Amino acid sequence: MRSDAAVMPRRLSPPSVGLDAPAVSNARLAMVAVIAGEAMLFAGLIGTYLVFRLAAPKWPPADLPRLPLVMTGLNTLVLLASLMPMAQAMRAVNRDDRTSLRRAIARTAGLGTLFLAIQGTEWARLVHHGLTLASSMYGATFYVLIGCHAAHVLMAVCWLIATAVLAQRGRFTAARHAALEMCAIYWYFVCGLWLVLFPLVYLY
Repeated sequence: MRSDAAVMPRRLSPPSVGLDAPAVSNARLAMVAVIAGEAMLFAGLIGTYLVFRLAAPKWPPADLPRLPLVMTGLNTLVLLASLMPMAQAMRAVNRDDRTSLRRAIARTAGLGTLFLAIQGTEWARLVHHGLTLASSMYGATFYVLIGCHAAHVLMAVCWLIATAVLAQRGRFTAARHAALEMCAIYWYFVCGLWLVLFPLVYLY
Protein backbone atom coordinates (compact mmCIF):
# COMPACT_ATOMS: atom_id res chain seq x y z
CA MET A 1 0.00 0.00 0.00
CA ARG A 2 1.37 3.37 -1.01
CA SER A 3 2.11 5.83 1.77
CA ASP A 4 0.21 8.64 0.13
CA ALA A 5 -2.99 6.62 -0.12
CA ALA A 6 -4.04 7.61 3.38
CA VAL A 7 -3.54 11.26 2.71
CA MET A 8 -6.83 13.06 2.36
CA PRO A 9 -7.24 14.83 -0.96
CA ARG A 10 -6.78 18.58 -0.72
CA ARG A 11 -10.02 20.48 -1.10
CA LEU A 12 -9.90 23.00 -3.85
CA SER A 13 -11.19 26.42 -2.83
CA PRO A 14 -13.79 27.93 -5.13
CA PRO A 15 -12.52 30.69 -7.35
CA SER A 16 -12.90 34.09 -5.77
CA VAL A 17 -15.62 36.16 -7.27
CA GLY A 18 -14.63 39.80 -7.78
CA LEU A 19 -17.07 42.35 -6.56
CA ASP A 20 -18.26 44.76 -9.19
CA ALA A 21 -17.32 48.37 -8.55
CA PRO A 22 -20.31 50.50 -7.57
CA ALA A 23 -21.79 52.67 -10.29
CA VAL A 24 -21.29 55.73 -8.09
CA SER A 25 -18.45 55.89 -5.58
CA ASN A 26 -19.03 56.72 -1.93
CA ALA A 27 -17.04 59.94 -2.36
CA ARG A 28 -19.34 61.08 -5.15
CA LEU A 29 -22.43 60.19 -3.14
CA ALA A 30 -21.09 62.21 -0.22
CA MET A 31 -20.40 65.18 -2.50
CA VAL A 32 -23.89 64.95 -3.99
CA ALA A 33 -25.30 65.07 -0.45
CA VAL A 34 -23.16 68.10 0.41
CA ILE A 35 -24.15 69.97 -2.74
CA ALA A 36 -27.81 69.11 -2.22
CA GLY A 37 -27.63 70.59 1.27
CA GLU A 38 -25.86 73.69 -0.01
CA ALA A 39 -28.43 74.06 -2.78
CA MET A 40 -31.26 73.98 -0.24
CA LEU A 41 -29.48 76.60 1.86
CA PHE A 42 -29.16 78.96 -1.09
CA ALA A 43 -32.69 78.21 -2.24
CA GLY A 44 -33.89 79.48 1.13
CA LEU A 45 -31.69 82.57 0.95
CA ILE A 46 -32.79 83.33 -2.60
CA GLY A 47 -36.41 82.87 -1.59
CA THR A 48 -35.97 85.31 1.28
CA TYR A 49 -34.30 87.81 -1.03
CA LEU A 50 -37.15 87.58 -3.54
CA VAL A 51 -39.80 88.03 -0.85
CA PHE A 52 -38.27 91.33 0.28
CA ARG A 53 -37.41 92.33 -3.29
CA LEU A 54 -40.95 91.90 -4.59
CA ALA A 55 -42.53 93.51 -1.53
CA ALA A 56 -40.39 96.66 -1.69
CA PRO A 57 -41.94 99.67 -3.46
CA LYS A 58 -38.48 100.70 -4.71
CA TRP A 59 -35.46 98.44 -4.99
CA PRO A 60 -32.80 99.50 -4.25
CA PRO A 61 -33.73 102.46 -2.05
CA ALA A 62 -32.94 105.80 -3.64
CA ASP A 63 -30.68 106.95 -0.79
CA LEU A 64 -28.32 103.96 -1.04
CA PRO A 65 -25.42 103.45 -3.47
CA ARG A 66 -25.89 101.28 -6.54
CA LEU A 67 -24.05 98.02 -6.85
CA PRO A 68 -20.84 98.08 -8.95
CA LEU A 69 -22.23 96.33 -12.02
CA VAL A 70 -19.28 96.78 -14.39
CA MET A 71 -16.61 95.76 -11.89
CA THR A 72 -18.66 92.79 -10.70
CA GLY A 73 -19.26 91.76 -14.30
CA LEU A 74 -15.50 91.72 -14.90
CA ASN A 75 -15.02 89.85 -11.64
CA THR A 76 -17.54 87.28 -12.86
CA LEU A 77 -15.27 86.66 -15.85
CA VAL A 78 -12.40 86.08 -13.45
CA LEU A 79 -14.36 83.40 -11.62
CA LEU A 80 -15.52 81.75 -14.83
CA ALA A 81 -11.96 81.79 -16.16
CA SER A 82 -10.97 79.60 -13.21
CA LEU A 83 -13.02 76.76 -14.70
CA MET A 84 -10.46 76.32 -17.48
CA PRO A 85 -7.44 75.43 -15.30
CA MET A 86 -9.69 73.26 -13.14
CA ALA A 87 -10.64 71.24 -16.20
CA GLN A 88 -6.97 71.15 -17.21
CA ALA A 89 -6.09 69.76 -13.78
CA MET A 90 -8.52 66.88 -14.26
CA ARG A 91 -7.08 66.10 -17.69
CA ALA A 92 -3.54 66.30 -16.31
CA VAL A 93 -4.18 63.84 -13.49
CA ASN A 94 -5.76 61.37 -15.91
CA ARG A 95 -2.53 61.28 -17.90
CA ASP A 96 -0.32 61.38 -14.77
CA ASP A 97 1.12 64.77 -15.70
CA ARG A 98 2.01 65.98 -12.22
CA THR A 99 3.69 69.19 -13.31
CA SER A 100 0.67 70.39 -15.29
CA LEU A 101 -1.59 69.25 -12.46
CA ARG A 102 0.18 71.39 -9.86
CA ARG A 103 0.22 74.43 -12.11
CA ALA A 104 -3.45 74.10 -13.03
CA ILE A 105 -4.58 73.81 -9.42
CA ALA A 106 -2.43 76.79 -8.46
CA ARG A 107 -3.97 78.90 -11.25
CA THR A 108 -7.46 77.92 -10.15
CA ALA A 109 -6.73 78.90 -6.55
CA GLY A 110 -5.13 82.14 -7.71
CA LEU A 111 -8.15 83.17 -9.77
CA GLY A 112 -10.46 82.29 -6.90
CA THR A 113 -8.38 84.43 -4.55
CA LEU A 114 -8.44 87.29 -7.05
CA PHE A 115 -12.24 87.04 -7.24
CA LEU A 116 -12.52 87.33 -3.47
CA ALA A 117 -10.06 90.23 -3.34
CA ILE A 118 -11.97 92.24 -5.95
CA GLN A 119 -15.26 91.49 -4.27
CA GLY A 120 -13.90 92.53 -0.88
CA THR A 121 -12.63 95.81 -2.35
CA GLU A 122 -16.04 96.57 -3.81
CA TRP A 123 -17.74 95.77 -0.51
CA ALA A 124 -15.41 98.15 1.30
CA ARG A 125 -16.45 100.91 -1.10
CA LEU A 126 -20.14 100.11 -0.62
CA VAL A 127 -19.78 100.24 3.17
CA HIS A 128 -17.91 103.53 2.86
CA HIS A 129 -20.82 104.96 0.86
CA GLY A 130 -23.42 103.80 3.37
CA LEU A 131 -24.55 100.33 2.28
CA THR A 132 -24.23 98.16 5.38
CA LEU A 133 -26.07 95.28 6.98
CA ALA A 134 -27.95 97.73 9.21
CA SER A 135 -28.67 100.37 6.57
CA SER A 136 -31.79 98.68 5.17
CA MET A 137 -33.31 95.35 4.29
CA TYR A 138 -31.69 95.83 0.88
CA GLY A 139 -28.25 95.92 2.45
CA ALA A 140 -29.01 93.05 4.81
CA THR A 141 -30.25 90.70 2.11
CA PHE A 142 -27.41 91.67 -0.22
CA TYR A 143 -24.63 90.97 2.26
CA VAL A 144 -26.21 87.79 3.61
CA LEU A 145 -26.79 86.26 0.18
CA ILE A 146 -23.63 87.38 -1.59
CA GLY A 147 -21.56 87.06 1.59
CA CYS A 148 -22.67 83.47 2.03
CA HIS A 149 -21.49 82.71 -1.49
CA ALA A 150 -18.17 84.46 -0.80
CA ALA A 151 -17.73 82.29 2.29
CA HIS A 152 -18.22 79.20 0.15
CA VAL A 153 -15.71 80.45 -2.41
CA LEU A 154 -13.22 81.07 0.41
CA MET A 155 -13.73 77.54 1.69
CA ALA A 156 -13.29 76.17 -1.83
CA VAL A 157 -10.06 78.17 -2.28
CA CYS A 158 -8.70 76.74 0.97
CA TRP A 159 -9.61 73.29 -0.31
CA LEU A 160 -7.78 74.04 -3.56
CA ILE A 161 -4.69 75.11 -1.65
CA ALA A 162 -4.73 71.89 0.37
CA THR A 163 -5.22 69.93 -2.85
CA ALA A 164 -2.27 71.74 -4.43
CA VAL A 165 -0.09 70.71 -1.48
CA LEU A 166 -1.14 67.08 -1.94
CA ALA A 167 -0.45 67.32 -5.66
CA GLN A 168 3.01 68.71 -4.88
CA ARG A 169 3.66 65.61 -2.78
CA GLY A 170 2.56 63.33 -5.62
CA ARG A 171 -0.55 62.01 -3.90
CA PHE A 172 -2.69 61.97 -7.05
CA THR A 173 -2.43 59.48 -9.89
CA ALA A 174 -4.65 58.51 -12.80
CA ALA A 175 -5.97 55.61 -10.74
CA ARG A 176 -6.33 57.46 -7.45
CA HIS A 177 -7.54 61.07 -7.37
CA ALA A 178 -10.93 61.04 -5.66
CA ALA A 179 -10.01 64.00 -3.43
CA LEU A 180 -9.09 66.10 -6.47
CA GLU A 181 -12.29 65.12 -8.24
CA MET A 182 -14.43 66.10 -5.25
CA CYS A 183 -12.64 69.44 -5.04
CA ALA A 184 -13.30 70.03 -8.74
CA ILE A 185 -16.99 69.19 -8.39
CA TYR A 186 -17.36 71.63 -5.49
CA TRP A 187 -15.53 74.35 -7.44
CA TYR A 188 -17.86 73.85 -10.39
CA PHE A 189 -20.76 74.19 -7.96
CA VAL A 190 -19.67 77.53 -6.49
CA CYS A 191 -18.97 78.91 -9.97
CA GLY A 192 -22.33 77.75 -11.27
CA LEU A 193 -24.06 79.20 -8.24
CA TRP A 194 -22.58 82.61 -9.00
CA LEU A 195 -24.19 82.48 -12.46
CA VAL A 196 -27.53 82.42 -10.64
CA LEU A 197 -26.73 85.05 -8.01
CA PHE A 198 -25.06 87.63 -10.23
CA PRO A 199 -28.03 88.32 -12.55
CA LEU A 200 -30.52 87.97 -9.69
CA VAL A 201 -28.86 90.52 -7.41
CA TYR A 202 -26.99 92.81 -9.79
CA LEU A 203 -29.20 92.82 -12.90
CA TYR A 204 -32.76 92.09 -11.78
